[in-house]
Order: sequence, then structure tokens, then C-alpha cells
Amino acid sequence: MEFLALIIIPLIIGMYAQMRVSGSYSRFSQVRSRGGLTGLDAARAVLRSAGIDDVEIVPIEGHLTDHYDPTRKVLALSRENYSGTSLAALGVAAHEAGHAIQHKEKYAPLQLRMSLVPITNFACSLLPIVMLGGFFLFHSVMTIYVGIAIYLILAVFQLVTLPVEFNASTRAKMHLRKLGIIEGDEASGVENVLDSAAFTYVAAFISSLGWLLYLLAASRER
Repeated sequence: MEFLALIIIPLIIGMYAQMRVSGSYSRFSQVRSRGGLTGLDAARAVLRSAGIDDVEIVPIEGHLTDHYDPTRKVLALSRENYSGTSLAALGVAAHEAGHAIQHKEKYAPLQLRMSLVPITNFACSLLPIVMLGGFFLFHSVMTIYVGIAIYLILAVFQLVTLPVEFNASTRAKMHLRKLGIIEGDEASGVENVLDSAAFTYVAAFISSLGWLLYLLAASRER
């Protein structure tokens, strides 16, 4: 019952979140904005309105690989969003620009998230080894404790990520409307894409928390 509640249900939520964001993005990537601006144009406009002129905007390969790298001050947009004029492209581009604004303003959750990246990456690199070890060692006490430490780190990182992502989306919606990049009913399309994307972060947190609670329960049975 614990495995069902703490692992399977979060897994289903995660699958639903991915289906939701894929469906929303696919739908609104087909809806062109009336203003005709590209994702690149939108990102530039948002950055300019915030007084940011030292962030490079570059196209990258892949689907939904868009991200902002605070260490290099690079805003990377997948090619479909870089040159696309859809509501989805505008929303994603403005969202990533929102992260750049957070960086400029030293937004506390983003600063904390950045400080957690090294230890989180280390924990992620250990996870496959621990899972493989748990399979062959039949959940030894040591494997369980290491797993608890890893999922504690992941859960904290993903919890901190939530306000970072939600805040970036709020900034994106506000700037797109304020700058006149979207108008009227177009706002609902952008919000649909950004809200769906945000839910994937909620699902990731729920999944890590579920594994953490499951391993804690397992440790008490030893």
C-alpha cells in the first residue's frame, strides 16, 4: 500500500504532467500571435524593459530545451521557439527572460537554487548506482540510508525550484501584456502553456517526496 501511495501515484501524476505540457505546447504552438513577433523578439523586449543588455540569446537544438544559464548569462531557446511566432513560443521565451530578470534582481529562491546545483548534480550521479545496488543487495540498510540522503537533496532542490518557476511565469505573463506583445484573448493561450509547464515541477517534487517517504518508512522496518 505504501508503494502504491508514495511511488505509483506520483508516477501517474508525473506522466499526466508530461502529457499535459506536451498537449498544451503542441496546441498553442499552432496558434500564431497577432503581433507576429518571434520568441527572440519577445525575449529581447522583456530583457530590454528590465534594463538587461548583457544576456546573450542563442538558438539551440532539441524540443523544449529552452533554459537560462545564469553562470554564462545565456538565454537559450529551442529553434522552434527562437524563430517561432506562436503563443507557445512567446510564453516560453518570456519565461526564460523572467529567469534572467530574477538573476539581475538577485531573487532569493534563484540564488538558493544556484547554490544547490553542485550537490544536486552529485546526488543525481549517485542515484543510478544506488538503485542498482539496492536491486542486487535487496535494500540493504546502507543503500536505504544513501537513498534517503539523495532523495532529501532532490526534494529540497525541487521544492526551491517551485517559486523560481512560478515567479518566472508570473513575470512572463505580466511583461507580455505590459509590452503589448500579446493582447486580449491571447493571454489565455500563453497562461495555458506556462501553467502546464509549471505543473511538471510540482509533479517532480511530489515524486521525490514520495520516494523519500517510502525509503524513510523502509528504514524504520529494518
